[in-house]
Amino acid sequence: MGTVQVINPATEELLRSVEQVDAAAVDDAVPRARAAQRRWARLAPARRAAALRAFAAAVEAHIDELAALEVANCGHPIASAEWEAGHVRDVLTFYAASPERLSGKQIPVAGGLDVTFHEPIGVVGVIAPWNFPMVIASWGIAPALAAGNAVLVKPAEPTPLTTIRLGELAAQAGLDEDLLQVLPGRGSVVGERLVSHPDVGKIVFTGSTQVGKRVMAGAAAQVKRVTLELGGKSANIIFEDCDLERAAATAPAGVFDNAGQDCCARSRILVQRSVYHRFMELLEPAVRGVVVGDPRSRDTEMGPLISAAHRDKVASYVPDDAPVAFRGTAPSGRGFWFPPTVLTPKRTDRTVTEEIFGPVVTVLPFDDEADAIALANDTPYGLSGSIWTDDLSRALRVSRAVESGNLSVNSHSSVRYHTPFGGFKQSGLGRELGPGAPLQFTETKNVFIAISEEG
Repeated sequence: MGTVQVINPATEELLRSVEQVDAAAVDDAVPRARAAQRRWARLAPARRAAALRAFAAAVEAHIDELAALEVANCGHPIASAEWEAGHVRDVLTFYAASPERLSGKQIPVAGGLDVTFHEPIGVVGVIAPWNFPMVIASWGIAPALAAGNAVLVKPAEPTPLTTIRLGELAAQAGLDEDLLQVLPGRGSVVGERLVSHPDVGKIVFTGSTQVGKRVMAGAAAQVKRVTLELGGKSANIIFEDCDLERAAATAPAGVFDNAGQDCCARSRILVQRSVYHRFMELLEPAVRGVVVGDPRSRDTEMGPLISAAHRDKVASYVPDDAPVAFRGTAPSGRGFWFPPTVLTPKRTDRTVTEEIFGPVVTVLPFDDEADAIALANDTPYGLSGSIWTDDLSRALRVSRAVESGNLSVNSHSSVRYHTPFGGFKQSGLGRELGPGAPLQFTETKNVFIAISEEG
């Protein structure tokens, strides 16, 4: 099986060694999950709802602990990590209302009664990423459990600690220990076995588009259901009629949150040519003012990158001759630091077309609305984005024209647990979150009951 050394990315210190399970452990976990799922699904909806509320209460009682783990394991600033732990609690609470609301339909038909039922899929595999470990894991765990399924979670190798703790808290809250199982391991071993196992009915994967394609291909062999949340190269579109000062002041948060390790990062800023130079004048102090440092400090706004290897990958996009407009600051010494960086490349440069997944943003001018839309859509991705304008008609026109699953007007919000989240094109398949998420973990069964006309 082996172990993985979990490293603090801000200090490069060893946090702990985590034992990795193998394919045989997955094969052992699946039948136990199937048995637990049958017990879970037989419970009255109100009892399943109460169990999820108890799970949420356990998370609430351990928010400080979960946040501290995410600070140490991921380098998230403490304020962000506390929000993330609270978000997990809120997601569980939100979907605790679902078991009693998974209503089917009665459909008018001739000769009888026709009704539909939402049956749980069975065992769901959740393959979580390293950038927001407990948050994104909860997006699969909570609605899948609410719909009556069992869940097997494979956390990312570098960041397993909060997900492991969530599994422990679920058991402490009274959930069957086989209903939610956390299986730390390599993607090529545990992830692939979850995809190939015939008794895992659905895979929820968040990660790179490259790996997502392999997950989708593997699931196709069994016509296995998938939800994929993949890469992004989102545009932040700045029109000349917007509040330019506010757009510039908030642009750094839109891309440098979590050190740019966010699939929703607005990593392309598109600025109308008539206000381009003024925007850049306003953007520079905002970027230089981003506080990068010790994630335990409440003053810190951006922490380190996740690993030395990832820092090297990000740095490869900013060679010595890169068109750097200006940069922020970052600590020197130990830790995987990289400063917020603003580039002004040509439209065809790879920094414009490829997902960097770091604190690097490109700024490009555009001429008019049509040019802005064409430039925003000139990408294989379509996850998120922002539109800054005070013209309501323009906001609606551009929102409808941009090929993206999640857009914000005059803000950078992407994810709310009570609204759907997912991407167009190669940014993914299916939707997470929102009131309909539990239905994504069910099969619709239609039943026709013939009725005799004689009374």
